[in-house]
Amino acid sequence: MKVSKLHSWQVDTAQASEIQERLAGQVSRSSEVDTPRFIAKSIVNSPDDVVVTEETDEEGIVLKLEVADEDKGRVIGKQGRIAQAIRALIRVKAAKSGTKATLQIV
Repeated sequence: MKVSKLHSWQVDTAQASEIQERLAGQVSRSSEVDTPRFIAKSIVNSPDDVVVTEETDEEGIVLKLEVADEDKGRVIGKQGRIAQAIRALIRVKAAKSGTKATLQIV
């Protein structure tokens, strides 16, 4: 579909697809780290102490989430439900980019 009059903020479908393809590699890697950081900072009492590091091993990406000792319970949640949810989100994001990712809470 060709748009005859384009405003400066409009793009046609082909341009949008091209932009998404170019940014796919850049966005996916950083968002895998940003997701657990954002969630952890939202639920802990000491958001400044939240640190996420990324390592690569033979199985894929390993994200290590470090929080203050008094906030570990908040990040893990009752029966580990919050940690399981964060891990599920990370796995989905990694699968979309064609890799595997795991989360370790340190």
